[in-house]
Amino acid sequence: MNDMSALHSIAPSVTPSLEELDLARIRADFPILRQRVHGKPLVYLDNAASVQKPRAVIDTVSECYTGYYANIHRGVHLLSERSTAAYEGAREKVRAFLNAASVQEIIFTRGTTESINLVASSFGGQTVKAGDEILITGMEHHSNIVPWQLLCERTGAKLKVAPFTDAGELILEEYERLLDDGPVKLVAFVHLSNALGTLNPARQLIAMAHARGIPVLVDGAQSTPHLGVDVCELDCEFYAFSAHKIYGPSGVGVLYGKKALLDAMPPYQGGGDMISLVTFEKTEYADLPNKFEAGTPNIAGVIGLGAALDWVNAIGLERIAAHEQELLDYATARLNDIPGLNIMGAARDKAALAAFTLDGVHPHDIGTILDREGVAVRAGHHCAQPVMQHYGVPATARASFAVYNTRDEVDVLVAALWKVKEMFEL
Repeated sequence: MNDMSALHSIAPSVTPSLEELDLARIRADFPILRQRVHGKPLVYLDNAASVQKPRAVIDTVSECYTGYYANIHRGVHLLSERSTAAYEGAREKVRAFLNAASVQEIIFTRGTTESINLVASSFGGQTVKAGDEILITGMEHHSNIVPWQLLCERTGAKLKVAPFTDAGELILEEYERLLDDGPVKLVAFVHLSNALGTLNPARQLIAMAHARGIPVLVDGAQSTPHLGVDVCELDCEFYAFSAHKIYGPSGVGVLYGKKALLDAMPPYQGGGDMISLVTFEKTEYADLPNKFEAGTPNIAGVIGLGAALDWVNAIGLERIAAHEQELLDYATARLNDIPGLNIMGAARDKAALAAFTLDGVHPHDIGTILDREGVAVRAGHHCAQPVMQHYGVPATARASFAVYNTRDEVDVLVAALWKVKEMFEL
């Protein structure tokens, strides 16, 4: 079964649709969706950048700050004990969500970007040397390119890139050839492309690397909100994601790492809470996960992430994924009816978003005109400039979907795009 099984194997007779679960009730959980933009009802289709937050998350963060906020792990007073319990309770929720073996394998960071930088600095700095190679793919977000470039600059290692087709699919034969063509010390790849929507065959890519004794980091920033992730089943060494992509607060991320590796890695940052003993002569580091969580963390944000996972679990990722897939299929069909509109990426395994260009119109102009119709999309290179270079375009417009989006909103998007064509007399 491939990585899209959670999206494609759902039979309507078995899995209730969101309409049956009352999509209007789900939308009512999001206060921000009630507003009007330029006099038009807000149609928020910029979810790949960041999703909106349900009332449960907003209330949880507010309750933390108004009811029991205090610094964690250090205090013996009641508020500190309550904050610590809620913070560590969120860690257990993340562990269960990813099916990690232990809470010691769950490190809280500021986001996917910091999680990847942590691995590049700590694991990479420990294991990569001059002449070694790091393998990524051509569809990576900048956050899964630049940290490895910096590591290569520091160590004299080489960055290698596995190419993809015009359909947006990784060329597995080239990936395998690059695995064999030199001393690859780490593979890092995006699970779900933020620029194309491609879902890479993670299990297969990991197994191919492991057959050669190569550890793997998976960038799960986009995949985690859209399909169930089981890190034990994937068997990756590292998995990273961000809270703000899965209905949680911004400024919070997660790094999953296999305990044996995390134990052996040096700290990423030094300071409070990552130590067990400090003298001027020597410092002894705390046990996992504290060793990688220096300083006061985003306490309320982590607790809010726990609430977001509760909210997602209450609906069910399979139902969310099925709803989003239906929206993507519907949107793809409607967009393809617009003359001159070109969707970037037609991978067989694809989810959640449609990135496109419109002949004769710059994507920024598309985004600006759509905004006047109340439709929020992303226009730009999506922090994936090499992907834009592959297709020979400076940017795309991107509509991306979440649990609260509807077919009617897709229709508003399409109608707004026809207005774009009219304005440019296309």
